[in-house]
Amino acid sequence: MLIPSIDLQNGHVVQLVQGEALAIEAADPEPWIRKFARFPRVQLIDLDAAKGRGDNAGLVATICGRLPCRVGGGIRSVSRAQAVLADGAHGVIVSSSLFRDGSVDLDFAKQLADAVGPERVIAAVDSRGGHVAIHGWRTILPISAVDAVRALESYCGEFLYTHVDTEGLMGGTDVEAIMAVRRATGRRVTAAGGITTREEIDLLDAAAVDAVVGMAIYTGQLSIDDW
Repeated sequence: MLIPSIDLQNGHVVQLVQGEALAIEAADPEPWIRKFARFPRVQLIDLDAAKGRGDNAGLVATICGRLPCRVGGGIRSVSRAQAVLADGAHGVIVSSSLFRDGSVDLDFAKQLADAVGPERVIAAVDSRGGHVAIHGWRTILPISAVDAVRALESYCGEFLYTHVDTEGLMGGTDVEAIMAVRRATGRRVTAAGGITTREEIDLLDAAAVDAVVGMAIYTGQLSIDDW
C-alpha cells in the first residue's frame, strides 16, 4: 500500500532533505488534501512540534477531519497522544519518547499502550548507519532497529521504519534493511526513506510492507494519478 506523506512546517506543506534542507514548500495545503483524499491512509507529521518549535495543531486537526491520518511529531506524553487522537487522528506515531538512556523505554511504551490502546500506537524506529536515531535523527543509540522492534512489539500495533540514510534523496531505499525489520515482528510494518518508484512499492507490498512516500510524489517523479 502507498501511504502519501504530508509534512507541516510553519503552517506550510514541506519536504526536507535528510530532515534538514528545505526542498519544497507549499503555502496552501488544499491541493494536496484533495489529491490524497482517495487514499485509505495518509501520514501527517508536524515538524515544528517534533523540533520543539511550536506546533501546527489547528491545521493538523483540520486535515484529520478530511483525511484518514496517522499523526506524528512531538508526541512525548500520554496526554499529547490522547489530544491528537481526540482531534481525529486514526493513530499516533511515537518516536524519540520511546527511548531513554540509550535503550527502549518500556515503562513509557506500556503507559501509552494502556492509555490509548496498542492498536492506535505506531512505533517509529528510525535507523541511521545501522543504529536507531532519535531527536530529529541527531542522536544515535547503541541499538539496532531490529532490537528496538523486538522490544516494542507488545506495545504497538504497527512499526514505522525510516531508513534515514536514504531519506529525501530519491535514490531508492534499502530494501534488505526493511526486510530485516519485517522478519523481526508480526506487527504491521510501514517503511519510509528514499522510496521512489512503483517497482519498490510493489516489492514491499508483496512482503506485506506499506510504503510512505513524500519527496517522489511532490516532485512528480512518482505519479499517483492512476493509483
